[in-house]
Amino acid sequence: MAITAAMVKELREMTGAGMMDCKKALTETNGNMDEAVEVLRKNGQAKADHKAGRVAAEGLCRVAVDGDQKAAVVEVNSETDFVAKNEQFQTFVEAVAKQALATTATDIDAFLAEAWNEDSSKTVKEALVEKISVIGENLTIRRFEKVTAENGCVVTYTHGGGRIGVIVDADTTVVNDAVKEALTNLAMQIAALYPKYVATEDVSEEYKAHEKEIIAEQIKNDPKMEGKTEKVIEGAIIGRLNKELKEVCLLEQVYVKAEDGKQTVKQYLDAVSKANGTQITIKKFVRFETGEGIEKKVDDFAAEVAAQAGM
Repeated sequence: MAITAAMVKELREMTGAGMMDCKKALTETNGNMDEAVEVLRKNGQAKADHKAGRVAAEGLCRVAVDGDQKAAVVEVNSETDFVAKNEQFQTFVEAVAKQALATTATDIDAFLAEAWNEDSSKTVKEALVEKISVIGENLTIRRFEKVTAENGCVVTYTHGGGRIGVIVDADTTVVNDAVKEALTNLAMQIAALYPKYVATEDVSEEYKAHEKEIIAEQIKNDPKMEGKTEKVIEGAIIGRLNKELKEVCLLEQVYVKAEDGKQTVKQYLDAVSKANGTQITIKKFVRFETGEGIEKKVDDFAAEVAAQAGM
């Protein structure tokens, strides 16, 4: 029987085993999917097959750096926080971060398909499947991002033992301890206050239009605004939008360490720039938070027991 790419893909998704292992198993069983699964399980290559459907929403974010010029951040998920604290899992995540620092891949599929730096005889995906088999939980390399500074430096920050990972990329002609400390302070701010953009000019018109629609609807349902003129309502919409933009744009946020409680991040950066004879410009930042956007399964143990007992 001819083994098709679709069959290999299906078996790979069912078991999490490597592509070549799936192809060999299908060839050995003449295309019988169930028997191929058994072959992979017997070989220890599909020990994790029954775990692939579980939600992996815990885990760690890790950063890796190469001097002041290059940095990468990864998110690797596990099913439980217990495994996230496991030394073997943490070591694996650190290896994935180093892989991301060296990779030329631009998407997660290409990243998973490339040779594993710690053992070039296997892919990153195959190394992941092996780790699933050893640890006994579904694990997922969810995302990565690599940042290279062109005219300045990068700084990184990890919060909560790996709950959040941040990279800040800045242009500056001076890279000294004071500048790096200032950028680290901003990385901490990004971790804590979760800005979406660097500056207001980076905000898309689509985002502004969407938020204005929401604000307009809020004002429409606000009894205090009832009977107000269109001019007043439009002014209120613009005012609320500008207030929101100050919260989601890093440079417009109030600097968390500001002594007067009013200094913005931009004003803080300007002060540090002046003191160090340079002009610090934030080019971009990356913020990964473990499990962000993943719908976590909440188990009701009492309900589960009752259901099994027919209650």
